[in-house]
Amino acid sequence: MNISRFFILRPVATTLLMLALFFSGLLVWRLLPVSALPQVDYPIIQIYTFQPGANPDTVQRTITSPLEREMGKIAGLKQMSSSSSVGASVITLQFELSAELGIVEQEVQSALSTASSKLPNDLPTPPIYRKVNPADVPVITLAISSDTLPLTTVYDMVDTRVAQKLSQLSGVGMVSLAGGQRPAIRVQMNPSALAAFKLSTEDVRAAISAANANQPKGSFDGPYRSTMLDANDQMRSVADYENLILRWNNGAPIRLKDVAQVIEGSEDRYMAAWADSQSAILVNIQRQPNANVIEVADQIKKILPELQQNLPDNVHIRVLTDRTESIRSSIKDVQKELVFAVCLVVLVTFLFLRNFAATLIPSVAVPLSIIGTFVLMYFLGFSVNNLTLMALTIATGFVVDDAIVMLENIARHRESGESMLQAALKGSKEIGFTLISLTVSLIAVLIPLLFMGDVVGRLFHEFAVTLAAAIAISLLVSLTLTPMMCAYLLKDSAKHTEKTSRWNLDCVIGHYAKLLQWVLRHQTLTLMVMFATVVLAGLLYWFIPKGFFPVQDNGVIQVVTEAPDQISFQAMSERQHALANVILKDPAVASLSSFIGIDANNPKLSNGRILINLKPHAERDQAAEVIARLREDFAQVQGIKGWMQPVQELSIEDKISRTQYQLSLTAPKAQLLEQWTPKLVQALAQHAAFVEVTSEDSGQGLQAYIEVNRDAAARLGLSVEDISLALQNLFAQRQIATLYTQSNQYRIVLELDPKLTQGIEALNQTYIHNKQGQAILLSAVATIVQQHAPIILQHQSQFPAVGISFNLAKDVSLGEAIEAIEQVRQNLDLPPELDLQLQGAAAAFKNSQQHTLWLVIAAIVTMYIVLGMLYESFIHPITILSTLPSAAIGALLALFMVNQPLDMIALIGIILLIGLVKKNGIMMVDFALAAQRNQGLSAEQAIYQAALLRFRPILMTTLAALVGAIPLMLASGSGAELRQPLGIVMVGGLLLSQVLTLFTTPVVYLFFDGLKQDQDKSVVSNQAGTCE
Repeated sequence: MNISRFFILRPVATTLLMLALFFSGLLVWRLLPVSALPQVDYPIIQIYTFQPGANPDTVQRTITSPLEREMGKIAGLKQMSSSSSVGASVITLQFELSAELGIVEQEVQSALSTASSKLPNDLPTPPIYRKVNPADVPVITLAISSDTLPLTTVYDMVDTRVAQKLSQLSGVGMVSLAGGQRPAIRVQMNPSALAAFKLSTEDVRAAISAANANQPKGSFDGPYRSTMLDANDQMRSVADYENLILRWNNGAPIRLKDVAQVIEGSEDRYMAAWADSQSAILVNIQRQPNANVIEVADQIKKILPELQQNLPDNVHIRVLTDRTESIRSSIKDVQKELVFAVCLVVLVTFLFLRNFAATLIPSVAVPLSIIGTFVLMYFLGFSVNNLTLMALTIATGFVVDDAIVMLENIARHRESGESMLQAALKGSKEIGFTLISLTVSLIAVLIPLLFMGDVVGRLFHEFAVTLAAAIAISLLVSLTLTPMMCAYLLKDSAKHTEKTSRWNLDCVIGHYAKLLQWVLRHQTLTLMVMFATVVLAGLLYWFIPKGFFPVQDNGVIQVVTEAPDQISFQAMSERQHALANVILKDPAVASLSSFIGIDANNPKLSNGRILINLKPHAERDQAAEVIARLREDFAQVQGIKGWMQPVQELSIEDKISRTQYQLSLTAPKAQLLEQWTPKLVQALAQHAAFVEVTSEDSGQGLQAYIEVNRDAAARLGLSVEDISLALQNLFAQRQIATLYTQSNQYRIVLELDPKLTQGIEALNQTYIHNKQGQAILLSAVATIVQQHAPIILQHQSQFPAVGISFNLAKDVSLGEAIEAIEQVRQNLDLPPELDLQLQGAAAAFKNSQQHTLWLVIAAIVTMYIVLGMLYESFIHPITILSTLPSAAIGALLALFMVNQPLDMIALIGIILLIGLVKKNGIMMVDFALAAQRNQGLSAEQAIYQAALLRFRPILMTTLAALVGAIPLMLASGSGAELRQPLGIVMVGGLLLSQVLTLFTTPVVYLFFDGLKQDQDKSVVSNQAGTCE
């Protein structure tokens, strides 16, 4: 059966079919979304609860623990961690990747409803939750500032005018504001004035709450008309609050302004953000899942002039961070590499064929296969990203293989004097099964990639399917368009042959023939060498360092800042600002954003964040060099540290960390952590594999502990609740009422005059009022002790935990670091109740390493099964697969020579090599079997003839695949670190396998043929003995 016959005899139909495929691909290309990496939906949910003024222990006991107990009952929960800090509880729930986010959200909502009755009644807002995807970093960050207006006014404008507009754009997901300057009315009480008027803080709170009634009033509905009811029950300005009457005293009103200062301020005074060195409101804009990141960014930039027009002239908007710049640069670089690879493949084809028409025939398969793949990508919902483009780039060397093999076989018949049509019909029929074998076995090796678990499997799913689609389409082109073009374009065969001969290819084949004869005379030696390559491949795999994903330079550096735990907000602000100024002086820095304050990612006031935007690659050093330079500059700023790491497109961490890798240490009791954490950190820091080892422990802040004398308090008519409420009203930024407007809502915040809260002395002048209105000094009923206390409490799986962060020393792989961690654990002899676990990328790497060897074995077994089914043989697949050790050695040696670890990208390259290098064996074995079957040749004659006949297509296809990988190996620019390992592995593996397999495959073929003959003789002998 000749599959190609119909297409050869119907050239118009074949041409139109290919044109339809080509133009369909061009059409959908513009519709494909663009992103840095494939979309991976991490089933992570974070729950935030805020209670201003509450200390970490109170937050832990009254908020975090009740929520943890309910959340821990949710099915499919993989890991639960929490942090309780001053006024904030953050719980992170990480579910299995297979979990349905919609169902998970419903269960989380149900657990929140169940836990609500166990939470404090005075929470400003109920607990809120949101989905968290570590990979969904803001697409664009805007900085909005003013030289004249207060930031509270700017925040209000941004919240009501800018954020709303941005949220309405197609593809825009969450729009969040950073800077903490949400407007509020702050009532700052004077305790001396309160005592003079015999007013308590609760009297003030109750009066303000009662004066802010905003209830529905109803309406009249008469016989002819209806009338709505309304009243001035809502105070709307500072003046209204200032004139609020708290009490009448001897016929004279006591107004709020008599005992407090009322100002327009911010809801939380302990937050601040800067753009470069100017205070600003930061607008972080994320995209929706599967949205085109480039289109989203372009829409945002397009609407900025309109947004600017809606703001006063003294309010300025600018793009501070644009993450699409690195994505655009990376995609552009990969596209250039793709075009370069196509040109190299075509050039190699021409150098072999030395005929424009003959070169055109297989070259057409390259753009057709790649552009046709876009159609399948569109219908499968894939995006144009670094991995899919990398698959297409590496495919340029694959997709031309089938066309070259088809062309070469047809050309061989033309050289024998047959007509173009007869040569095309005969050659295509002869080679069709071989092409199907080549393609199916190559696609088969990609099947295990589709079943990889965890994040790695999700990432490489699009890579594997895209590559398989390109290879499958190339088979379609090679069985249809290629033989049809040969039937009508493959002319001047004699001249072509003569030119090829003059190019000394026949001379090369002659030398190969002599070497092959020598090898066939020394088969035992060859088999020993081959066995040695298997052992060497195993040793190389054992000793070569293992890694996860390459660290990329995407032009953004994240800095986590840390000051002493006892630092005040004002001092932290000054030191953060000083550090930012040092960063801005570096010539590689374009801009930065800076933030301090407690939020979902910043658990302590002594911590801050800085995001550094670097200049384009051509204008600066590598990110690692910039980090090293800044690390020295940071020493100039006293009282604050900065931990830096380049921001990665692939992020698996569920929180912002100081360094690239994390551990967690969990214990049933906090005392164990306090005892062993310093020892573990010290041991890791002293190990040569680690740098910048630090623990994210609870810290020790200053605490004024108020020990109430209950007997004395009761004697003076005070309860503990009276004291607690008074302290909350004075020091906790208590939100006591809400001001409703047409467009927004604003909090009324009650507090002590900030001038009186500079230290512990404020407690000595604090008055508590009993039920009779008597003012009693707090010091009369309580003793105030200054002590140290944790400023953050961390839990994992409801047990006390501490995070440990570390970076790798130079030339140390992640695999070596994990082995070092295990060694340190054993040397320290940690108690069994202490649980040391890898987190984030380190945990994902360890999980992937457990499946790496099985993944390679699965690829080999899958290929064996497919080849066995194609050849209906148990032996011939082994002959074909004997080419694999040489490819593994070449790949691992290439990595070793350039000092690259065997990471996940390199591993994918080795799996591709498994599918690629076996084509040499398939082409030889296929022709040898046909020669034995049709010409009656012996096994040695058949494999010798097949090796010589297939030498030219083997050399051409191998060189085509090799030059297709060269652009990846030589990649530069944004994201090049992700592409280089694949190119290095492909080039190294193909170079060595090309040399070795041309000689080992014939020997293995003869070895198994000899075994088969011996077995046949034994069977015949046994049958003869039975007959006698």
